[in-house]
Amino acid sequence: MDFATSQTAFADALLRADRPVPDGIIGTRGKPDAARFAVYRNNVFVGLTKALAQRFPVTESLVGPGFFVAMARAYAQDHKPASPLIMEYGDDFPDFVAFFEPARALAYLPDVARLEAAWTAAYHAAECVPLDIAALRAVAPEILSDLRLVRHPSAHLIQSRFPVGSIWSAHQQEVVSPVSDWRGQSVLVARPDLSVNVHVLPPQDAVFAASLFNAATLGEAAEAAFAAAPGFDFGTALVGLAGLGAFSAIQQDKGNDI
Repeated sequence: MDFATSQTAFADALLRADRPVPDGIIGTRGKPDAARFAVYRNNVFVGLTKALAQRFPVTESLVGPGFFVAMARAYAQDHKPASPLIMEYGDDFPDFVAFFEPARALAYLPDVARLEAAWTAAYHAAECVPLDIAALRAVAPEILSDLRLVRHPSAHLIQSRFPVGSIWSAHQQEVVSPVSDWRGQSVLVARPDLSVNVHVLPPQDAVFAASLFNAATLGEAAEAAFAAAPGFDFGTALVGLAGLGAFSAIQQDKGNDI
């Protein structure tokens, strides 16, 4: 067995309790030691589940520590760390939660996890100066609708049919208050300066923000927003999103920043 194959076999056995001790792993007596390997395997699981709990504390709080550990271990079985940076572990954990049958009754849980994943990604995102609102005001009105805005490296938009921003905010307090309004929310997560901020966007601005994050021009985004919410205010929404640090630059159709 070559080295790459043996590494793969070792990793597979390490994350699956039903696998035997890999070939070549022996104890002091020169024989496979299942008990010692089980201890090592458990330590790996503990490390991975703790990493997930640190990244998804609200998700853990919503289901309880015992349920979360079971869910995290189920995830870890088939999801090896793709990076030596443990802070990146769990990028696709929210998608796993969405199909984790025991959690199906908590339909809002995957989107809460997506918000928490976005928070961590924003925290570790590259430093970048956010777009200055003055730069927007300096753009000639006749070309404004044809421009695109470049998403800030830390900015993420979570769109949910549940009040995930309110759920997350409630769990930032020592005493968690119940969420009374269960309408869906669009949540902007961004770190324009030193701190990660979580903002629930006005409902009428949700389509506009989503369109801009999907590389629509300002004109296209405004058209979609007006169609979805006749009370949409283009100037207020644009300045508001820029002020929250959602963007880093203005871009012309040819891909050149202004």
